[in-house]
Amino acid sequence: MSEAAPAAAPETTAKEQPAKVFAGAVYECVRCGTKTTQEELSRLPEVKCICGYRVFRKARPSVVKQIKAI
Repeated sequence: MSEAAPAAAPETTAKEQPAKVFAGAVYECVRCGTKTTQEELSRLPEVKCICGYRVFRKARPSVVKQIKAI
């Protein structure tokens, strides 16, 4: 009896999807206060401010959200 060669699994070409980028996300350098968007940070090879510091925080909106108590 002859053995059939195992069929090669079809190669799947998975396209890498870009990471989700939130358009409204603004980050602020902790040291110098420079504001930048997440889109600008994703273009750089490493997350770093123009001053060289690597610590950012998410800038909060100036308007306070008020909700009704239940």
